[in-house]
Amino acid sequence: MGFKVALAQMSVGSDRDENLSAAESVITQAVKGGAKLVALPEVFQFVGDASLWIANAETLEGPTCSKMSELARKHGIYLLAGSFLEQSEEPRRVRNTSVFYGPDGSRLAVYRKMHLFEVTLPDGVVFSEVDHTVAGDEVVTVETELGRFGLSICYDLRFPELYRAMMLRGVDIVLAPSAFTAFTGKDHWKLLLRARAVENQVYMLAPNQAGRAVTGVEFYGHSLVVDPWGDVLAEGDDGPALVTAEIDVGHVADIRRRLTALKRVRRDLIKKLSETTSG
Repeated sequence: MGFKVALAQMSVGSDRDENLSAAESVITQAVKGGAKLVALPEVFQFVGDASLWIANAETLEGPTCSKMSELARKHGIYLLAGSFLEQSEEPRRVRNTSVFYGPDGSRLAVYRKMHLFEVTLPDGVVFSEVDHTVAGDEVVTVETELGRFGLSICYDLRFPELYRAMMLRGVDIVLAPSAFTAFTGKDHWKLLLRARAVENQVYMLAPNQAGRAVTGVEFYGHSLVVDPWGDVLAEGDDGPALVTAEIDVGHVADIRRRLTALKRVRRDLIKKLSETTSG
């Protein structure tokens, strides 16, 4: 049986309270439209200069996560708090952390971004997480009544081994909240999402940020819902939007039954290739 998903395509600023208010508004709108799952984009809580990240970092019990838990419980939905700046064990660096909540407000999963973004844009603007963020090291999947979910964030999309690891755990749906830039997004965004969907025969749900940030970075928008055949079920434009679609995990099983590529995955070879060798 299918259900409705809603991706919140937001243009996030540097005022946390304003950002949380905007998130609450779009969640309310999604629920009114019948969404059972709402997903917010990467760093929906704060976008600003890296020098301000530490001051705006929180814990899993802080105001942002508390608000998201409250909203999930209030509306009885699954809610992906796309990602927020989480305090780390290192005083000068943060974590980029995604939290998935259940309809009772419980925290079902926490994923910390593994692959950290660094790019120099044509106008000279440098966008980098590497010097200011602690990378995560755990593949995260979670079983729910809607299906088995895998969690990832933005730049992770360029590293297919993460998604293959999720598939080997039996995921049906992958969440990929993002702040993908226009510079790379115009060429790579849809390509990467469709590739991850096709090679692992999963749904890809990717809420992206949109518009120009206070840092000068232009985000691409075009939030996507992609099915396990690689078909785009819904796509945003380049501004704030609510992107919705109906998905059905039964379609995942049907695709895998008709095209049996995943049965041919060489798990033994993956293990061999991942082993450290010398000589």
